[in-house]
Amino acid sequence: MRSSGRTTAAAGTLAVAAAVVTAGRLGFGSRSQVFGDFPYAGSTAERQVALTFDDGPNEPWTSQILDTLADRGVPGTFFQVGRCAQRHPHVTRRVVDEGHVLGNHSLTHELSSYLRDADQRAEVTLGRLALAEIAGVSPHLYRPPWLCHWPWVLRGIARTGSQVVSGTFVHPLEVFQPSVETFVAGAVRAAAPGAMIIVHDGRESRGGFRGRSAASVGPIIDRLRRRGYGFTTVDRLLGVQAYG
Repeated sequence: MRSSGRTTAAAGTLAVAAAVVTAGRLGFGSRSQVFGDFPYAGSTAERQVALTFDDGPNEPWTSQILDTLADRGVPGTFFQVGRCAQRHPHVTRRVVDEGHVLGNHSLTHELSSYLRDADQRAEVTLGRLALAEIAGVSPHLYRPPWLCHWPWVLRGIARTGSQVVSGTFVHPLEVFQPSVETFVAGAVRAAAPGAMIIVHDGRESRGGFRGRSAASVGPIIDRLRRRGYGFTTVDRLLGVQAYG
């Protein structure tokens, strides 16, 4: 009887764990469309990709990425956190001044804000306001932190008039900063016509070391160009406005 009880308990634990994993994939998976439209790529047959950068600005890494993009004549799409932009306003202004697209990535990047509809809608609205005050443009594109797209998150984003954006991570363990070549290989795997490739120049709203992420941008561009890819921005891939 005891053995049977332990078996039942173990089976229950496994079932709960499986449910958690499934729920995570549905609500945080970059390509999951279960809860609504969550575009991870543009609809095009051309070998065009968008390089996107999340969680910045974060110095000196964001500026290093901007230097690389300028050197190679490549546009980027920067999904920035309002609190980070307030710490480095000159970098956020540089993104716009140099012709890149500025996107909204929430005000604080706090997971607790996504547990209630009102809180996460405030993150969208206040993040956009913070970026607008700094850069003089009001981002229309919104990438939710961790790509969280529970039903109330998607509804809340829509109510703010923003365009939700997903993408493909250059590497799932970027937080541990693997080698530059690992990042380049990940970008090659992610590349496809219309792909929106996600690199992180920051970490949530805290910043932190992103030296290898920044160093990988040049080699990623060079490798993809040798494979026949060109570069554009998210708004162009999706056929939507960048600001509004």
